[in-house]
Amino acid sequence: MLQSYLQDAWVSPAPKANSALDVRDAVTGDLVCRVSSEGLDMEEAFDYARRVGSRTLRDLTFHQRADILEAVAVAVRERRTELYALSARAGATLTDARYDIDGGIGVVRHYAGRARSELPNDTFLLEGPAERLARGEDFLGIHINTPSRGLVLQVNAFNFPVWAPLEKLAQAILSGMPSVIKPATPTAYLTEHLVRIVAEAGVLPPGALQMIAGSVSPGLHLLREQDVLSFTGSAVTAGVLRTQPTVVAKSVRFNAEADSVNAIVLAPDVQPDSELFAAFIREVANEMTLKAGQKCTAIRRILVPHEFETTVLDAVSARLSTVTIGNPASDGVQMGAVVSLEQRDEVRRAARRIAEAGRFVHGDPIKVEVIDADPQRGAFLDTILISADPDAAAPHEVEAFGPVASVLPYRDTAHAIDLLARGQGSLVASIVSDDRSWTTTFLQEAAPWHGRLHLLDSSNMAQTTGHGSPLPALKHGGPGRAGGGSEMAGIRGVIDLMQRTALQASPDLLAALQSDSATNSAVSGGDAP
Repeated sequence: MLQSYLQDAWVSPAPKANSALDVRDAVTGDLVCRVSSEGLDMEEAFDYARRVGSRTLRDLTFHQRADILEAVAVAVRERRTELYALSARAGATLTDARYDIDGGIGVVRHYAGRARSELPNDTFLLEGPAERLARGEDFLGIHINTPSRGLVLQVNAFNFPVWAPLEKLAQAILSGMPSVIKPATPTAYLTEHLVRIVAEAGVLPPGALQMIAGSVSPGLHLLREQDVLSFTGSAVTAGVLRTQPTVVAKSVRFNAEADSVNAIVLAPDVQPDSELFAAFIREVANEMTLKAGQKCTAIRRILVPHEFETTVLDAVSARLSTVTIGNPASDGVQMGAVVSLEQRDEVRRAARRIAEAGRFVHGDPIKVEVIDADPQRGAFLDTILISADPDAAAPHEVEAFGPVASVLPYRDTAHAIDLLARGQGSLVASIVSDDRSWTTTFLQEAAPWHGRLHLLDSSNMAQTTGHGSPLPALKHGGPGRAGGGSEMAGIRGVIDLMQRTALQASPDLLAALQSDSATNSAVSGGDAP
């Protein structure tokens, strides 16, 4: 039975937990572990986080918290090969694992460095300059950001069991808040090992990090006014959590990153014989196959000029036909399994719903040829490309969370803008064009529906970090269906977790606050990274 990490100790659920769920190897179908939270004292765990973890972190300066993050990054990096090996059991290739694990380490290190260069060596942050509030000069106003007196409850998705908890932990630690992680059950064993690595390194102060394996539903009513509920997962679950009685009654801050039917748009100026067109095809294929399409930012809709539809279908199909599928531990395998048989079946159902508005062009939704694995026991899927009616509802409303995408031809720019908005809010969209005038017009219409726009052209295509890669310097989140939340965005992601309070005071008092903050930074060596 998978253990939880509560009050700085490893604890097991009730020995005969009736709620225990089996977690199986995505490749072999063998049992990996059983998961349950039955018998765990969540009330004591939450109290410990607020009473011990919060107090300890709040007493540290931003720079001291940054030192903790750097130590976390070093600890995980030193033992990352252990996480690589476990990731294979979840169907991930080494490339997939590095995207998750090394990516998470990178976010933590990014925040450590950014805090040292952008935040003062103090426990609070003043936002200035001060505003004059009266006719004279003796009554001024300014804003102060201080740590909230609560915890961050992370409810995470299965697809990034290392990156997601590390990304959220980095911002929480810097803001002075302890974290309680609830990993998704299918990959909970990966997050458990991550927490074990960090705990054994002894780099975090008491109460700063806890983990609950299994359902956290019994603990939701324990949330308080100073807490944050940070969710990543389906829009349906986000809706349930958002309206949970305690969350509503106590105005618990809620952040959601949910379903997203992300798109890539090929502009009319990009010709099929161009290098930019080739980059567009690579981007589509990469997004469909990395982590077997199990990314919240993956491309689901491919919007192309109607005159290029056949050319795009042929080019993407040709690229996908070279992808080898199978046991991620075997040489030459480029795409592994999805996380579970249940997830495989869900993707199949979603693909069939989308295909009702069109046809399958590449890939078999039922059969798949694999290397060094049993396609029946493992959760394998073929890469699936669909040609769909762009004006049908399903391609814009149904997310097949796997290696599935739909090509949707548009008539003109207005039609393309309308189709993009039918996703009802997305994390990211890519626009591929060398026509700056067209791109400028298009992005102004697209931006309100997206958290991030990836603008690909001939000048940057060799350096792009990719459509689906959220970066710590930029916002991760999106409006509408995508959850309406926001994570990262540099130091803004830290400040979002803090309490902003308006101060109305004399110039002498405000000057004293600013002087103390500046003095602390000077003692620590100023703003040197």
